[in-house]
Amino acid sequence: MSSTPYKVLFLCTGNSARSIMAEHILRARGAGRFETFSAGSHPAGRVNPFALEILQQHQIATDGARSKSWDEYRGVKFDFVITVCDHAKESCPVWPGQPVIAHWGSPDPAAVEGTDEIKRRMFLNVFSQIASRISIFCAFRDDQLDEWNVRTVGTQFPFETSSRT
Repeated sequence: MSSTPYKVLFLCTGNSARSIMAEHILRARGAGRFETFSAGSHPAGRVNPFALEILQQHQIATDGARSKSWDEYRGVKFDFVITVCDHAKESCPVWPGQPVIAHWGSPDPAAVEGTDEIKRRMFLNVFSQIASRISIFCAFRDDQLDEWNVRTVGTQFPFETSSRT
């Protein structure tokens, strides 16, 4: 295992749901092996309350969760930069230090319309997808944390259309 934690940045557009959940899930499950961050290209300015709720229901601390711009991290050398929405993938800036860049796309649960029950179900589905991918990521040994493996994680657990609402 690396003597210093790997720096991982999760990116999406608003940094209000998917990237926030990914940041906090990896922080909780990474057991100090990963130092986690999240940001957005166009931050929403607040974290979606359903994202906080689902994290807390899974006993994942949400201390310090806030929506922020990726400009805050310009110049920071990350080991991994992972986009969780297509827009962030398309507009992802160049990061110093040649980090592994991967895309683990998930549908935007904050875009779902309907009752709070429908929204909660979507947040739970997206949470489960992200958590499953992070479990694979955490299971890799250091020598397996290469570009091919990390990118392949994003193809795992495709989202089922029938579970969107």
